[in-house]
Amino acid sequence: MNSAHTPSSSDTLARLADTLASRRPDRGGDPNTSYTAKLLARGPDAFLKKIGEEATELVMAAKDGQADRIVAETADLWFHCLVALTHFNLRPEDVLAELARREGLSGLAEKAARPKD
Repeated sequence: MNSAHTPSSSDTLARLADTLASRRPDRGGDPNTSYTAKLLARGPDAFLKKIGEEATELVMAAKDGQADRIVAETADLWFHCLVALTHFNLRPEDVLAELARREGLSGLAEKAARPKD
């Protein structure tokens, strides 16, 4: 396959974010016909609960060493994280920019530089 015709991961995330944004109830998304609209209409508790569930399912898949389940559960987790970003009017590009900012930094140094709570 020619990589020039293969969409980049960031393009895929951007398209998904656009779709999720169109499902916002305040933009015409119908909770009766759209799972995303239903989550967004119910508010943060609904999608945050799903993030927790999917994270737990990913942990269990990883503990079992089942590659196909690890991929599927990661996709579920990422999806629900994207719903959270949508709710807070954020985009995957914001997360990618933060990851790019951290690239090449020691994880220990980056964590130590964070403001203390």
